[in-house]
Amino acid sequence: MKPAPDLHIAVFAKPLIPGQVKTRLIPSVGAETAAELQRAMLWNTLTVARDVAGEQVSLWVAGDPGHPTLRPFRDAFVPSMHAQRGDDLGARMRSTLATLLTAHDRVLLVGCDCPVLSADDLRGAATALDEDRTDTVFIPVEDGGYVLVGLKARPERQQAVLDAVFGDIPWSTDQVMTQTRARLAAAGLGWAEQPALWDMDRPEDLRRAQAMDVLDRRIWDHE
Repeated sequence: MKPAPDLHIAVFAKPLIPGQVKTRLIPSVGAETAAELQRAMLWNTLTVARDVAGEQVSLWVAGDPGHPTLRPFRDAFVPSMHAQRGDDLGARMRSTLATLLTAHDRVLLVGCDCPVLSADDLRGAATALDEDRTDTVFIPVEDGGYVLVGLKARPERQQAVLDAVFGDIPWSTDQVMTQTRARLAAAGLGWAEQPALWDMDRPEDLRRAQAMDVLDRRIWDHE
């Protein structure tokens, strides 16, 4: 399928340093396997992003974009690489989207913790932004946050949308999506939600991924 026109996809990630990624899984599988799981999810995320947006994919890193653990992704996917900017997750997402919306009509920002994210999920989110009443789009996750947020270039409303989505949100809690909906509604803004997915953060998420066979089986050999 041809890449969607006027669409850019930004992927958030960290250097894949054992002991510093997927830390809640480390007691169950060890630091090396936890890093391998994160590596597999990042690979899947970039794969589906490229399927949808072609070359219009960027990788935004919480840390050093030139870290050696990210070199295979740079070589395979050739995304533009950037350091995230901001004091917390909301500030970093806001900065990334504001930067990209100066050059693109639609921007989707995704994390790399969802093992079941598909190209169809991304296409659905991008299509939702085409609706005139939709200022922003989300793919919620079952733990109360979201795996994707998307905005479109609409200068007359962009500041209000960014303020509503990223201001005064209790990040890394189960109230993120609930509070975001409330702030958007209070601001009189329109949003769309795609069907909820799930992140891999806990041992039970790992068992779910194993049962669904959604990641490379060779990872389990490291356990």
